[in-house]
Amino acid sequence: MSAPDAVLSWEQLLDDAYKSRVQLWSDGFYKTPKIHYDKHTLTGRPFYYFSYGAACSEVAIDTLTGESRVLKVDILHDVGTSINPAIDIGQIEGGFVQGMGWLTTEQLVWNDKGLLQTHAPSTYKIPATGDVPEHFVVQLWPEANPEDNVGGSKAVGEPPFMLAISVWEALRDAVAAANGSKQVKLDAPATAENVLKALKL
Repeated sequence: MSAPDAVLSWEQLLDDAYKSRVQLWSDGFYKTPKIHYDKHTLTGRPFYYFSYGAACSEVAIDTLTGESRVLKVDILHDVGTSINPAIDIGQIEGGFVQGMGWLTTEQLVWNDKGLLQTHAPSTYKIPATGDVPEHFVVQLWPEANPEDNVGGSKAVGEPPFMLAISVWEALRDAVAAANGSKQVKLDAPATAENVLKALKL
């Protein structure tokens, strides 16, 4: 790099800037339009837009052990006009499977001092590739985001997580069918132990 009174190597320039606390990058901020909320009156518009989804799940349970398996999942999800359908579908699949784990295997356990023992994937069971149903169909709702957003798209990272409630509901229905009852108390997560407990009620 050259300046009016010196010639510096790139490394020297960076070193001098760092030692002089000169910022060498730019910052920017985005202010989402149209949102406001008054926590005292509980009025306003806290979100710029909503994304919607629907999921249908089919499960099987072993009434002797409480073990379960997700057999089929069909999802229809609203991502606006998708910029990259492959990425959006991957996000939906990943979020759904993560939610499935949250509702079926990720049991929280505290010790007698009140400390959480299941604090990481090394201490509780997360879904693996073998837990993904063989029939797993994701379709995208073909309607643009009416708000002024990039190409009419919508964010899709977290909403599909909640669609996994369909797995828990399917397990509850399966327990009810096995019990011959419409009233079932199935604790979440629906681990094999919790399914077995619900089957015996």
